[in-house]
Amino acid sequence: MQRIRRAAKAAVLVGVLAVTAFVVPPSAVQSTDVSLVKIRHAQGVAVGGADVVWILAIGSDARPGQDMRRARGDALQLVGINARTGAATAIGVPRDSWVSIPGHGREKINSALYFAGPRGMAGAMRNLVGIEPDYVMVTRFPFFEDMVDDIGGITVTNPRRFQDPYLKKEGFAKGLIHLDGYNAMAFSRIRKGLSGGDFDRSANQQRTLRGIHARIRSQADRPGFIERGVMTVMEHMATNASPAELFELAQAVAQVDPSKITTCVVRGRVGFVGAASVVFPDVAQARRLGREARADATLRGC
Repeated sequence: MQRIRRAAKAAVLVGVLAVTAFVVPPSAVQSTDVSLVKIRHAQGVAVGGADVVWILAIGSDARPGQDMRRARGDALQLVGINARTGAATAIGVPRDSWVSIPGHGREKINSALYFAGPRGMAGAMRNLVGIEPDYVMVTRFPFFEDMVDDIGGITVTNPRRFQDPYLKKEGFAKGLIHLDGYNAMAFSRIRKGLSGGDFDRSANQQRTLRGIHARIRSQADRPGFIERGVMTVMEHMATNASPAELFELAQAVAQVDPSKITTCVVRGRVGFVGAASVVFPDVAQARRLGREARADATLRGC
């Protein structure tokens, strides 16, 4: 019976995606709140197959009126999902990592989005980790806040108390905390109040992703929950992926087992290039993480 209900929901969701793709006005579909770019080599998600799909999730630092796909990336997480096993991993990359950007020499990795758009960021990630993502998802932080509010907020486990005089003056308490949209954004973006700086911030972004996944998974059986979420995203999304691919991606995410999620942040050392403070990433560790996760979306160690 449960299998029949899942199949029925899948059929409904496919219909919602297909109808939305044709009914929503083009001006709305081309909104710049969220962008999903299918990289040329991607073959889509073989749900139930052995292949791992890789999605590079980017929080854009674009200001109002700026093209978010041509701004600096503030949050960078390379997420791998194995729909057959339910395993998933996230490799976090500090935004100030000094890397090779295709066609633009060496720069901070967050500038790859500014110089060369989502495909340039995909190439920079390939140069560092050894994995070119199948899809690049870029979103504005205000849309991220609204999305977290729409699902009722998230719960994360915060390993240490920290605060920021601008984003969160009163700070975040240690332990299990509930975050609304604004606080989820602040939790993911604060760096200066963390002893590990950019590295700890990337780890907090991964905690936020876990919280979002747990909330969606807990609400997925509520009538209309998935369908409303899909329609909201579609109304604000520009993408070159088909409705069927979007459905497969949603299915892949829904099938992830929370006990099979692994995360790691690329290590490195802080230094300077001229007057600019940068992170010199541990390329050997980054490549090892890529090799470990490429086949089955799991990490053996950080």
